[in-house]
Amino acid sequence: MTHVLSAVAWPYANGPRHIGHVAGFGVPSDVFSRYMRMAGHDVLMVSGTDEHGTPILVTADKEGVSAKDLADKNNAVIVTDLADLGLSYDLFTRTTTGNHYGVVQEMFRTVLANGYMVEQTMQAAISPSTGRTLPDRYIEGTCPICGYADARGDQCDNCGNQLDATELIDPRSKINGETPSFVDTQHFLLDLPALADALKVWLDAREDEGHWRPNVIKFSQNILKEIRPRAMTRDIDWGIPVPGWEDQPTKRLYVWFDAVIGYLSASIEWARRSGDPEAWRAWWNDPEALSYYFMGKDNIVFHSQIWPAELLAYNGEGSRGGEAGQYGTLNLPTEVVSSEYLTMGDQQFSTSRGHVLYVGDFLARYGPDPLRYFICAAGPETSDAAFTWAEFVTRNNSELVAGWGNLVNRTATMIAKSFGEIPAAYTLEAIDEEVLAAVRTGFDTVGDLLGRHRLRAATAEAMRVVGEVNKYITATEPFKMKDESQRERLSTVLHVTAQCVSDCNTLLAPFLPHAANKVHLALGGEGEFVPMPRIEQVDELEPDNGAGLTSYPVITGDYSATPAWKSRSVKVGATVEKPTPIFTKLDPSIIEEELARLA
Repeated sequence: MTHVLSAVAWPYANGPRHIGHVAGFGVPSDVFSRYMRMAGHDVLMVSGTDEHGTPILVTADKEGVSAKDLADKNNAVIVTDLADLGLSYDLFTRTTTGNHYGVVQEMFRTVLANGYMVEQTMQAAISPSTGRTLPDRYIEGTCPICGYADARGDQCDNCGNQLDATELIDPRSKINGETPSFVDTQHFLLDLPALADALKVWLDAREDEGHWRPNVIKFSQNILKEIRPRAMTRDIDWGIPVPGWEDQPTKRLYVWFDAVIGYLSASIEWARRSGDPEAWRAWWNDPEALSYYFMGKDNIVFHSQIWPAELLAYNGEGSRGGEAGQYGTLNLPTEVVSSEYLTMGDQQFSTSRGHVLYVGDFLARYGPDPLRYFICAAGPETSDAAFTWAEFVTRNNSELVAGWGNLVNRTATMIAKSFGEIPAAYTLEAIDEEVLAAVRTGFDTVGDLLGRHRLRAATAEAMRVVGEVNKYITATEPFKMKDESQRERLSTVLHVTAQCVSDCNTLLAPFLPHAANKVHLALGGEGEFVPMPRIEQVDELEPDNGAGLTSYPVITGDYSATPAWKSRSVKVGATVEKPTPIFTKLDPSIIEEELARLA
């Protein structure tokens, strides 16, 4: 058994999340985590809502509410959506908790003591109309390196180089288009150049291992070439107070520093709530533990440079040396699992333009597993992928309904009609042995692909196995065995079919957990086959140390009853009744209806 950390990108709490977001961080991380639990590993899956930064303030101002009220509202929406999608977090929390504040401040103090936080006077962008600091991401202009007209103040999305807002040609505010003014201000910068050699050694070792997706490792290595100190504090009144600067309430730790520490703080919060406050150390201090970070490609820089640099600095492993703080030597990521973008047709999702499909709306109309299946089968794994309603309907109807759903339905229907229970197997013929072997081989082939984050190939392989079982039914024709002399053969074929469907259900459980529980019941099973997450209202652990929370909702769950990744014998005699469809066939007319919603 290996301790496996599934560190899932923190959705930003300035509004509901759309399906492009969960295609990057949500579904891939859950499928992997469910599989790793089934394979016998001790998985800790953590995340939460990212609630600091100027974008929250900007949105709150537009809505006429406080930043905390906006974060509270959107946290509740996001928690509901992700739980309904079936994401099996051990803890999904938030960055405004007292626990998170304390962990972030401990990280800052140690990084500062080790010499990797340097105090420096720098220029900050100010909005002339409001007097408020403009964060780098809210300033656009022409890239001085490649000439791209819409580069951001922290990075050019065209050439990938990191920038400072002061370097942009003709800078402008994304909020109101005005030209920002720049003033001198004092800030703490993370000294990335002092950590560059250690970062390079770590990244080169990851490349040698050959596990990272090529686009991720190459991008991560390329950004080292232009590494520079990055400001980790901001002139802002919404965020975590800077240790040592408590007398300056408008100086706060920047969300760049704070949010990525959430993986550690959520692990610590989970341990504190579990009754064993030190339990988190098995995933963070044990060098044999594995950690996988899931996100979209716009987050690579934070997870392959900023967060590893913070960890190295905390551990005292940069060029200035140092000693680890009270959390001990912390593990760096085993792999950064970044997906590309899911687009809406040939366009990017855009909340501001209304070109968006919110998770909650999608689930209300079509349920979670059809969306999970589409993301698994056609998602943006190593290249951008387009969501279209036509492809969604086709995959739902021809693969989920006509393929897997039809296999379950006709198997349960034939068993209910002929026996009313799982029948016994008598003499197995070669065709029976072959299909059983083909299905059991799927545990190796599908499992290997899931362990290497090849979600699309794993989905295709699992559905290929389903196809083998459908071929078996077509070849054996149990529906034609009506004579009493064929009774034993019918019993054997339907037993073999039930066994194959049961095994296919195990293979598909990480992808389709809601359906897995329905299939389990359809074949006479009892209770829940795969554990599901739940929402729980919890009390704030440190009400005097954070943003003023008293209680808040979290996603959690007990996943100890997760079934093993192996074949299990069906129970002869288990009652099987006439089934109801597992999936719903969609009328093609919804394509035009959904397109009209976006018009």
